[in-house]
This record gives sequence, structure tokens and C-alpha cells, in this order.
Amino acid sequence: MPAETREYAINAANIRHWNESIRAYVGELTEGGDGPRGRDFNTRWLASMVGDAFRILGRGGIYLYPADRRPGYERGRLRLLYEANPIAFLMEQAGAAATDGLQPILDLAPHDIHQRIPLVFGSAEEVRRVALAMREAPAASSPLFHRRSLFRTDAAALGLSA
Repeated sequence: MPAETREYAINAANIRHWNESIRAYVGELTEGGDGPRGRDFNTRWLASMVGDAFRILGRGGIYLYPADRRPGYERGRLRLLYEANPIAFLMEQAGAAATDGLQPILDLAPHDIHQRIPLVFGSAEEVRRVALAMREAPAASSPLFHRRSLFRTDAAALGLSA
């Protein structure tokens, strides 16, 4: 599997529930060529982990099912023993990676048969980037300086020449 990718799979309808690290990572991808990554990414979300895993095994990509603030999702939603572990094993055999955001899935010792965890798997370089984002606190951002239609500070938005 290619170490890098231009495709990602995440349920973007839940963005308001994600932590800042996941929002920042996905934000970099959605900014595309204009953002810090300097290239465009495509979203592919089947809402079926097995279908997404099949596609990723065939052509690369990254799948994210992070923990979030919704009740019942705080520790993740997928089950370690019979969902995350088999996918992680397949990914690692293909030269890819799988993590819960902090450590490799296959390094986790289960404490319950139905233990739920967050899951990120796919192209190794992208999984590494997500794990790095999860370990580091995102840069502070102020809503006062975000690009908005009402309070833009750039010269073009104000109709001024630079």
C-alpha cells in the first residue's frame, strides 16, 4: 500500500463533536492545494468500515473513526477485539498502519470483550500524521481572526489594492 495518499474517509457530519486535533487534521485536508499540505484530497465515506477498508487496501487512503463528545462515543465506537484488531492486522500486513490515535491497535491489551476504541487506519504516513496531531495540542485559534464574510481583514476582501 502506498505510504501517502490523497483520499480520506471520515463521517464529516460529526465535525461539531470531534476534538480539536481531529478538526485540525481534517481541516488541513479540506483546504487542499491552498492549505499547508499543498495538494488536494478527496473524501470517500461509505459508512461501512469493511467497504472503506477494501478500497483502502486496493488503492491507499486513510479511515478515521475518532472518539468524540457524543454520549457513548467518548472512548470510541468500534470494538477492539472483533472490529479494530482484524482490520489492524490486515493493514499492517499490507504495509499500512492502524492506531487509536495514541498507540498502535495491535499493541493494545483488551480489558473487556466489548471494549470500544477510536480507530484510524490506512496509509502509514497519514496514520503517523494523525497520531502526531493527537499527541500535540493544536495551535490556539481565535474566532476573531478567522476568515468570515463580515470581518475579513485581507485587502482583497475590503476591495483595496495591496
